[in-house]
Formats: sequence, C-alpha cells, structure tokens
Amino acid sequence: MINDIQQKAVAAGGAVGSVLKPATWKEKGIRWSIGMATFLVCLLMLILSIYWSRSPDMFDVSENARQQIASDEGEQAVPGSTTTAALITVATTLLDKPGGFLSNDVMPPSVLLDNMPNWEFGVLVQVRDLARALRNEMSRSQSQSLEDKDLMVAEPQFSISNESWMFPSAEGSYRKGIKALQSYLDRLVDADATNAQFYTRADNLRDWLQIVEKRLGGLSQRLSASVGQLRVNTDLAGDAAATHSTPTPDDLEIQTPWTKIDDNFFEARGSAWALLHFLKAVEIDFDPVLRKKNAVVSLRQIIRELESTQDIIWSPLIMNGSGFGLVANHSLVMASYISRANAAIIDLRNLLMDG
Repeated sequence: MINDIQQKAVAAGGAVGSVLKPATWKEKGIRWSIGMATFLVCLLMLILSIYWSRSPDMFDVSENARQQIASDEGEQAVPGSTTTAALITVATTLLDKPGGFLSNDVMPPSVLLDNMPNWEFGVLVQVRDLARALRNEMSRSQSQSLEDKDLMVAEPQFSISNESWMFPSAEGSYRKGIKALQSYLDRLVDADATNAQFYTRADNLRDWLQIVEKRLGGLSQRLSASVGQLRVNTDLAGDAAATHSTPTPDDLEIQTPWTKIDDNFFEARGSAWALLHFLKAVEIDFDPVLRKKNAVVSLRQIIRELESTQDIIWSPLIMNGSGFGLVANHSLVMASYISRANAAIIDLRNLLMDG
C-alpha cells in the first residue's frame, strides 16, 4: 500500500516536472528574444544618433551656383546669383542632411539629441539674417523702392520657430521659403526679366555685416562665459547722457550653466558653417566693390578664421576645463576663432565705409 502511494507520488511529480520544464524554457526564450530585440533597437538608435550628429561637408559656392543656373539653358552667373544660390543650398542642406531636420522631432532617437538641433539653430539664424538683408537691402536700390515679390514671401517663412512640428511644420515653411528664393534666382539670371535685381553696393554689404558682427559678438561672449567671468558693466559706456530702464550692478558675474556648454558650442559651429559659405559667395559677387576698397584680403582673413571652427573634434565630449587648467576648454578655443573673425569684420566694415 505504501509502495503504491510512493509510486503515484513519484509519477505525479514527474508529470508536473514534465509540464513545468518546457514552460520554463519557453519563458526564458521569450525573455531572451525581448532582451535581444531591445538591445538591437538601442544599438540602432545609437548608430543613427552618431550618424545624424555629423556636420555636413562644405561645398564649393562657385560650382554650386553653376549647377543651379545650368538648369536653365543659356543662363549665366550674374551679380547676386552666387550668394542667392549659396543661401538656397545652405537652407536645403538644413532639411535634407542625414536624419533631416531634427530640431522639431518628437520621437527617439532625434528627440534625445541636442548637439545637432543646436547646430541647426546656428545655421538657421544666419539663413534668417541673410534672407532679411536680401529682402531689405541687397535687392532694393533705395529705401523708397519696391520689395521683390519672391523675397517678400521667402523671408517670413524662415521666421517660423525651429521647434514647430505641426500647423505649420518648420520643414514645410522653410521649403516654401526655399522655393521662393529659387524663383527669385531664376528671374535674377534671366536676361529677359528686368524685375529682379541684386545691387552689389558697399552700403548693402556693410549693413549685412553689421548684423553678422552682432551675432558673432554674442556667440563669443556666451562661449567665453563657460569658465565664469566677472565683467565690468559697459552698457552705457561712450555716452554720458545714456540711461537704461532698470538699475544694474557695476560688476556682472556671468557663468554659462554646465548644461548649456555644448549647446552654445554647436550653435556657434553651425553659425560659422553657414557664414563661411555666405562670405565665400559674397567674395565673388562683391568682388569689384571689395577690390575698389582694397578689402579682399580682409574678407579672406575672416574666412580663414571661420574655417578653423570646422576642424575635427577629436574628443567625444565638449570639455570645459578652466582657462589654464590641465583639461582643454573647447568653448574658449571656439570663442578665440569667433572673436578674431568678429574683429576682422569690424575692420572690414570700416574699410567699406572709409576705404
């Protein structure tokens, strides 16, 4: 009797074991599959993040203009065509580079990235400034002249927030602006069209450079503040009658938050990338004016300083060491190039005014 009970217990235990064992292995297989799939998805996102965070290569502004004009048989480069073509290509690159436009993405992995969106914003600011200068100065002979119909459409489209992803989307608005710029360029190089102009005057170039000067000055100050600075308040310097709305201290302590260090760096890098192309195009379109003012060398020096901002970053992180510490400070290196370019722009503006 006892033996029968023991045999039944052993048989029952074996049956339960035979049932549980396959279920345990199945569960392990499911867990392994989920873990492997999660790992592969994370790896794919990491690879995409690295690939999408690479800055686009530079392009030749002269060849770029020839390619855009070549679509119309018999058309040739005219004053302003190189600058307009460079503006179109820079804006197009902003949207069509690997990963597309990332600033307004709401899905991973791009929503987790911040370096490339800040690079995009730096480029976008320069695109906005040149589009505005093209509409208000370079395409108009004087203050009372009419605005160009296409530039009236193009300039506001680039003012849409770079974070807008719907109603309207940033990409959709920017493409409308690019399309309007292309229409302006087509009329500009058309010998039979007389309603599109680009005036290569010294005052037009000087007005745009004044905006560039302020952009670079602001970037330089933000980059330099990465290590913290105690600055003397010079807001009212140079005008004894000047006043301001609210009281401010005589000494200002400025420190960039550590979370913004790499943001400022990549914004400056993107701004310099776009500005490089625009200045190279300006050198071609405004060549007679620059030579008359003996300012070609000054412009080339600005370009050379900005080219240094595009050197390869060998460090995986943007370092923020102290000024004379053991660790590098990439922000201060970038600030030195930006500051020298800004100083050269001030000299160039003076040459255009007094040369």
